[in-house]
Amino acid sequence: MKLQLNNIIYASLLAICILPIAGCNKYLNDTKLPANTISAQGVYATDASTSSVIAGYYISLNAAGAPFSGSASGNMEYTLGLYTDELTNLNPGNFGDTYYKDAISITAAGYWSNLYARIYTINSAIEGINSSTATLNYKNQWLGESYFVRALLYYYLVGYYGDVPLALTTDYTVNNTLSRTPQAQVYQQIISDLKQAQALLPVNYTDGSGVATTARIRPDQAAATALLARIYLYAQDWADAETQATAVINNTAYQMSALSQTFLSGSQETIWALAPTSGLSVCEYAFYNNGMPAVLPAGETPATFYDYAGISSFLMNAFEPNDGRFTNWIRASTVPATATVAAQTYYFPNKYKSATGGAENEVILRLSEQYLIRAEARTQQNESTAAADINVVRARAGLPATSATTKATLLAAIAKERQTELFTECGQRFFDMRRTGKIDSVMNVVAPVKGATWQSYMSLWPIPPADIIQDPHLTPNPGY
Repeated sequence: MKLQLNNIIYASLLAICILPIAGCNKYLNDTKLPANTISAQGVYATDASTSSVIAGYYISLNAAGAPFSGSASGNMEYTLGLYTDELTNLNPGNFGDTYYKDAISITAAGYWSNLYARIYTINSAIEGINSSTATLNYKNQWLGESYFVRALLYYYLVGYYGDVPLALTTDYTVNNTLSRTPQAQVYQQIISDLKQAQALLPVNYTDGSGVATTARIRPDQAAATALLARIYLYAQDWADAETQATAVINNTAYQMSALSQTFLSGSQETIWALAPTSGLSVCEYAFYNNGMPAVLPAGETPATFYDYAGISSFLMNAFEPNDGRFTNWIRASTVPATATVAAQTYYFPNKYKSATGGAENEVILRLSEQYLIRAEARTQQNESTAAADINVVRARAGLPATSATTKATLLAAIAKERQTELFTECGQRFFDMRRTGKIDSVMNVVAPVKGATWQSYMSLWPIPPADIIQDPHLTPNPGY
């Protein structure tokens, strides 16, 4: 199996290490990087050089083709928002049609190669750190971050492709012959990685020098715990999902923020976030705002500001009256009427509001999700306290307590809160519909509105044909 692994060898590590230092600053802070490159033999000889490799994990997630890239055609939140019922394509005929009309083909295989390339780099780092004879003062941190990010990448792979090969070494003779591992087993590996991360990561946030910091852009122990709670929920291990979510909720370092402050870089609700490339704003600001005023000048449209996707009617209709999230996290922009055309108002995600670099980070894990994880886990275990967790999220949105009391109505209430709380965040809507078995019933209604036809196989994305040809043990996803 190709998996883009046998062509990425050790040079992939060196490529990360020679990224522009400006892009590394937020992750490395005062760490002294080598002037040019780091020799393969010396990559793990010091904490500074090792830290630069680890920093590359996060920087690469924003790189071209990565899930959080600044290109709308490659950004996970953007493409999955179009693919599901969150966004509508405002520019028919552009790249967005592929996603909006659920028309992914085998030539548009998403993030398969990109994610496996990053997993290879992490596997190489884990092997290198463990085999290093140098004295690394922060060895546990470097390993903990490696296990955490590998778990995150496998979470996305399973979310997109279902059963996936489990490559845990850099041995391409093994990796190129792997078959697809059942999703349940991949979850168990993710859980194993996150437990190791929990044990290794510091309790408090640290920078690239191992020094305490207030920036929440490198994972700490709580970040591993929060992601573990999510994975247990996906694996339907309700008791452990509740336990892990409770550990985060009880941690006083995390507090529910005001809606207007939830996505600011100093938000106490953030558990872990990705820093944008140094000096730039979060890419979602450019996707949905980009300085577009509430009333556009005559002759201008959202396309003038390179805004090509807006909130869908399905998501708009999911909000209850007086929901503060609608007021704070969605913005309107109106094209005035002309003599021949009526005025038209468009709605856009507005979670990220600032064009100023450093004002906001890309939030991956936050506290409100933990309340909803615990609510779902408690509901599945028939615990009477589930509604209280839902109400924490609703109260912050300015809504009354939920009226749900039965298991069925509570699960429906949680699904609705996840839809209106976590919209356009890391593909959560797509992954939620898949894991709960609701994707077909929802998309059979949504697709015709898009001018498309939904089929069940579309809930998984295609695997690159070149990889299938390379590895006789690798089978394609049905329908592609």
